[in-house]
Amino acid sequence: MTSLLLQVSMITRWRLLSVIFGIKCLFLMVTLGVLVINSFIIKNIQSIPPTSTVEFQEVSECCACLEKWIGYQCNCYFISKEEMSWKGSRDFCASQNSSLLQPQTKNELSFMSSSQTFFWIGVRYSEERNAWLWEDGTVPSKDEFPEFSNIIRQEHCIVYSPSKAVTAEPCKNKNRYICKQLPI
Repeated sequence: MTSLLLQVSMITRWRLLSVIFGIKCLFLMVTLGVLVINSFIIKNIQSIPPTSTVEFQEVSECCACLEKWIGYQCNCYFISKEEMSWKGSRDFCASQNSSLLQPQTKNELSFMSSSQTFFWIGVRYSEERNAWLWEDGTVPSKDEFPEFSNIIRQEHCIVYSPSKAVTAEPCKNKNRYICKQLPI
């Protein structure tokens, strides 16, 4: 009888160990699946060409952006596909609780550095002050953007290409535009 109890006890232990190892295997397989999926998603996001980032929402640790906005270095950007006048672009950005891009540095849009497209940004010529002004009324820094001082065309607004080109065009022309919003 003792031998029978010993055999039943051994079988119960093996079953218990089998269940424990089965649960561990299942947990490891789920973990591996999640890691593989995350790796695949990160690899796909990194392989997206800069010109097509307009379609994707990115989220970084310090910002969450609205759908169709791009999160980059704790700011949210909307990069238009449609063209509008400078005023139409400014009004659209304002309707989205944002403003036309006012780059803080020349490298702010480095994720778009290969783009040859020109976009309206938030600077235009003010006849009243006889100077180029950002939408908020400040003067662009000549250290950061010396190009603005070389452009002397009244009734013009600035178009900017992330490939580091800046020029002036009549504000009524239609161009794509970039809105910038502080993180939500």
